[in-house]
Formats: sequence, C-alpha cells, structure tokens
Amino acid sequence: MKIKITADSTCDLPASLAEKYDVHIFPLYVVMDGVARRDGVEITAQDIFDHVSAGGRLGNTAAVNVGDYLEKFREFRKEYDAVIHFTISQSMSACFQNANIAGEDAGNVYVVDSKNLSVGISMLVLDACGMAAAGKSPEEIVQTLEEKRNKLDMSFVIDTLDYLRAGGRCSPLVALGANLLNLKPCVELRDGAMDVGKKYRGAIEKVVLKYLADRLADTQSIDSGRAFFVKSSGFSPEFLEEARAEVRRLCPFDQLIDADAGCTISNHCGPRTLGIVFYRK
Repeated sequence: MKIKITADSTCDLPASLAEKYDVHIFPLYVVMDGVARRDGVEITAQDIFDHVSAGGRLGNTAAVNVGDYLEKFREFRKEYDAVIHFTISQSMSACFQNANIAGEDAGNVYVVDSKNLSVGISMLVLDACGMAAAGKSPEEIVQTLEEKRNKLDMSFVIDTLDYLRAGGRCSPLVALGANLLNLKPCVELRDGAMDVGKKYRGAIEKVVLKYLADRLADTQSIDSGRAFFVKSSGFSPEFLEEARAEVRRLCPFDQLIDADAGCTISNHCGPRTLGIVFYRK
C-alpha cells in the first residue's frame, strides 16, 4: 500500500529530511502589511525579524485554506492509496478543520491533530514515514501516533515577550514586567495548548543552559532514540555548538536533529528562542 505523508509548514521539518522521506509541506500564510505570503516559500523567519527591527508591525499567520489542501490531496490520491496529514494543534489554528474538509472530498485522507507545534509535529511525521515504509496500514499509523503524541516533551525558552505581546498572546503589562525583571519563560505544550512553565532570569545564553539541564535531568524517563534541537536566529554559532554539546553530555540521544524555527513559531516567539524536543517513555 502506497501512503503519502504530508504536514503543515508549522512542523519546521528540515528541508533535507522532507526531501529524503518525500514529505510534502503545505505552507501556511504570513500576512504583513496586508500582503499574504507563503511560509518558507515567499517569506522566512528572518524576513519577519528584519521587518520588525526596521519598525514594521508584526504580521499575522493564517491557516492553509481548503483549496490549497484539496488541490494537492487530489493530486496525491491519483498516485497513492492514502494520505496521512499532520497539522499543528487544532486549538491554535484552523488547519486541522480545513484539512478535514478537503480530505473528505479527496477521499482516504487521514488528518492527524498533532496537539503540538514546530518540531513536535516533525517527531510524529518521521515516525509515520518509518511505519509507512514498513508496510503499516494508515489506520495503524494514525492510532499509534495519536497515542504516542501524548509522550512528546515539547518546550522552548524565549528571550523576550514582545512578540507574544504584539500578537495578542500576552498582555503589555505582563510583557513589561517580565522584561524589566529580565525574565525568560519556558513555554510548554500541554494538552495541545501553550502554557508557561518555569521562569528563568538572566542572559538568554545562561538561561538556555539551565533550561537544558532541567529538561534533561530525569534521563530515566527519556526515550533517547531521537531529539530535535530547534532555534530561531540571534544566537552565535559558538554558543549553539556549546548548547548542542551540553545536550549530548546530559542525554546522548541516538539522533540529535538540528532545526530552524519557521515563520509560525518565530512570528509569535521572536528571535533567540530555543527548544529541545523528545519523547518521554
């Protein structure tokens, strides 16, 4: 049985892996100054940061529309027996709803709510690719990953709340207080929604190392098979290598994949955001 694996651009799957496993990526839209641009195709995260740094207003992100989904789903169904599509958590976007509408029309399209974002989605996508290659049925793949998504440990630390404030996800007063106190919150995914975990204080580089030590402290509960190291721009190459080395020291994962935060997470969290993502046992 031939199965096509697809995902939204919110997954931040590195292009090399998307190509290697033949994963089709549906770009969301970033609307800036009234113009909608396709995530990763017509606009990058750095474009967003440069625009804001130059005094421009932060844009909005928009879901993949039903027409975009339907066009490609129909195309894939001509060649594949089934399509399995992964979306960002439906509590954050209309992607899940739109993909389901298009999938019902195209037929034999299985839409999975990752209940996650960024490379948390990619963890599921890579598992789906492996299971499809092993000959597993769409139903078995979906059921397995809808159970496994609950074991994902997805979190990241952010340097400033200014982007969350500008996007309406944080009040100006909270952002001001956090910035004055030099607080760097850890954002965690819980039940498909973002929540604030531990709050750190100090320079972001020191905070990142503390954050990594906290997340990887209980190695007995960690599935050390694969992890993603995801970050937005603003860190020096030397520091990023130091942080990666710290991950390897704390928990020697069999596979540590480097990824860049795309437009969706960058538009909300800003530069100098960094996370480690893995499964718990």
